[in-house]
Amino acid sequence: QEHLEESGGGSVQSGGSLRLSCSASGFTDRLHLMAWFRQTPGEEREGVASIDSAGTTNYADSVKGRFTISLDNAKNTVYLQMNSLKPEDTAVYYCAADIAYSASYYYTRGLLVREYNYWGQGTQVTVSS
Repeated sequence: QEHLEESGGGSVQSGGSLRLSCSASGFTDRLHLMAWFRQTPGEEREGVASIDSAGTTNYADSVKGRFTISLDNAKNTVYLQMNSLKPEDTAVYYCAADIAYSASYYYTRGLLVREYNYWGQGTQVTVSS
């Protein structure tokens, strides 16, 4: 049974850092695309960062220069290092993965919800001012 388990969320003051981890298990095929999304109440889930099996990364403009996504293929784990956190980064963060690239990946860069079939349960990140 495919499973994504997030960890590392919590509360931090503005300007602080957090590192999220997402461990993938139960997949019989290689994961080619993994990403982090976030969602606040009443809002749509938005793509934060993605990474593919070749190590290519993509970021939402709002987090460029502050967040870094990385992948440990041996551990099947994706990380999101979040620095210089702002109150507007407060959200539930979700890990997403898929065994294939979406047909639109060249244009959408792995930052759309519809590009993923597997999701974690989410972890809360709260940034106070």
